[in-house]
Amino acid sequence: MAYEDISFTLEDGVAVVRLDRPEQLNAFSGRMGVELADAYRRCDDDDAVRVVVLTGAGSAFCAGADMSAGEETFAQQDDASFSAAAVAVPAWEVRKPVIAAMNGHAIGLGLTLALQCDLRIVAAEGKYGIVQVRRGVMPDAYSHWTLPRLVGLERAADLLLTGRKLTGEEAAAMGLASRCVPGDQVLETALEIARDMAVNTAPLSVAITKRLLWESPDLTRAEVEERETALHHVLMGRPDAVEGVMAWLERRTPKWTSSVRDDWPEWPRR
Repeated sequence: MAYEDISFTLEDGVAVVRLDRPEQLNAFSGRMGVELADAYRRCDDDDAVRVVVLTGAGSAFCAGADMSAGEETFAQQDDASFSAAAVAVPAWEVRKPVIAAMNGHAIGLGLTLALQCDLRIVAAEGKYGIVQVRRGVMPDAYSHWTLPRLVGLERAADLLLTGRKLTGEEAAAMGLASRCVPGDQVLETALEIARDMAVNTAPLSVAITKRLLWESPDLTRAEVEERETALHHVLMGRPDAVEGVMAWLERRTPKWTSSVRDDWPEWPRR
């Protein structure tokens, strides 16, 4: 797919996906959603991609839904084709870590999209808010599921029901983001994390851990133990389980050989 509303680069195992409508503060368009899903599929399938960084071009991360259509912005949609998910492939389905480098404001869908990622870095001077109830609609992109997992029901209610905005510092303090740094340091901070993971973590180990982490709140303790045990049997005895130990003992950079695409296990069922 030829990208118009996003851009894609890949270097040293780190894919950088940019929401790329800077003149519109990266307001989310239908085409952007299609292109982002395509980029996520590409990252999931390509073993050359170890970590994904999602960021915005220019001064904002994403200003939310594109409201250039005015009163038609939230017009009635066809039942068969409309989904509030916004992106057909949410970030948690990518079997590589996805880091949201929120370099500036993330409002409405801009923030709910970032909630689908594994880690979030926010800008201290940025403004963040799930403001849809102030626009006559409601929160989207699975935010009724993702947000309570991150900050708890009380804080989720505070954000979803009031539609208020918060600073980067408050977002980090409540657990909405893992780090808060000045805006001009957000992308580099995310890239530092991504580069470290691309070198020092085993790709199949990370992919399996991510999948189980996203599943775990819906499992019992016994079911988590069953999955951890079954998935240990997938990883133990493989070359990467040897390489990880020997690289540590020999104080050298590991050379991983596992493939997320080719070695993905049959997933344990309930």
